[in-house]
Formats: sequence, structure tokens, C-alpha cells
Amino acid sequence: MTVMSGSITGERSTARLPREERRAQLLIAAREVFVAQGYHTAGMDDIAERAGVSKPVLYQHFPGKMELYLALLDEGIAALLENLRAAMATTTDNRQRVHAAVASYFAFIDNPDSPYRLVFESDLTHDPQVRERVERADDECAGLFSRVIAADTGLSQEQAHLLAAGLLGMAHVAARRWLRDRNNVPANQAVDLIASLGWRGIGGFPLSHPPTD
Repeated sequence: MTVMSGSITGERSTARLPREERRAQLLIAAREVFVAQGYHTAGMDDIAERAGVSKPVLYQHFPGKMELYLALLDEGIAALLENLRAAMATTTDNRQRVHAAVASYFAFIDNPDSPYRLVFESDLTHDPQVRERVERADDECAGLFSRVIAADTGLSQEQAHLLAAGLLGMAHVAARRWLRDRNNVPANQAVDLIASLGWRGIGGFPLSHPPTD
């Protein structure tokens, strides 16, 4: 799934759009409002105004603010998982896989149109629907990487899953920290640094079978 891009001007839209186009427009507006104001401060009036539509049009697509938020969260998680799957598929070299996985987190967070704040910095983590989605995303991301770790090290799936969660958690925390001071370290250097740190940890576990040429 491709992360939605673009910006909404807030001018009233009078043109009739196909349902999917209108939905995409409303989600873009909602993302901008939620990121700027947070869930609790944002109102459906704000989102409708940002999208340039009437509230009845907004309610035709989403019955409430929570439904809008969950739709954005689902899209953000899907985009992150797609990025990570694509990164893992680029190579069979595990050192490069670590680098690609770290790079995918940096790319997700560095995209100005990414809903990463809703995934990683949600102010709704106490809500069961949000918490379940975020925890499932963490598990699925770690699961993608843990299978490689388990196959190469002979560790149990549970042990490999914990290592993968630690590595990917390090990647997304580091990426968020880098974003605050991005002018101090270029993105490619930041990815190299964190990937090198991760590989030194993961690479320290012995292979369960000799490498093949």
C-alpha cells in the first residue's frame, strides 16, 4: 500500500468525486489534522473544513472520529509492513537485510506524508482498538525478521522474535531521534550507523550451518 500524499487546502470542494477518491481526500485531511492537533483536540468540524467538504459528506464515509483514526492507523501500518517486506526481499545477504530493514524505518519516518506519528506516537495507546493494532504491527514486523534470524542461528523462534523486536525497535527509535536533528547527520550515514550497530549484535550469533558461496 502506498502512503497517501498531498495536502488539502481547506477550500470547499463542490465537485463530485468517485467514492474512493473522496475517501482518500478525507483521509489526507484527517491525517494532517490529527498530526497537528492530536486526536483529542481534533474535531470532525476541523477535518471537514480541512478537506473542503461539509460534515454530512464526511459522515457519509466515516461515522465518527475514531473510525477515521483507525483507518489512518491501518494504512500506516500496512505501508510500514510493505516497506519492510520489500526491504527483506532485496537480498539474501543477512548483513544487507539488516541495513535494508533499518533503511525502511528511516524512509517511513522521513516521508512527510507518512502517518508515522499515528503509528509510533499515538496519544490513544490506552484505547484497546489502537493498542491491539500497534502491538500486532510490532509482532508482524518482528516476525518478518525473526524467521531469518532463527534459520541462520538455530535459536528458537521465540528467541529470534525477541532479537528481531529489539533490532527493529532500535531502528524506529533511532529514526525518530534522527528526525529531530536531521541536519546534523545525513540520512544515509544515520542508516549506516544504526545498521552497523544492529549487525554487530545479530552477527555475533553463530550460524547454525556454514555459509555457501
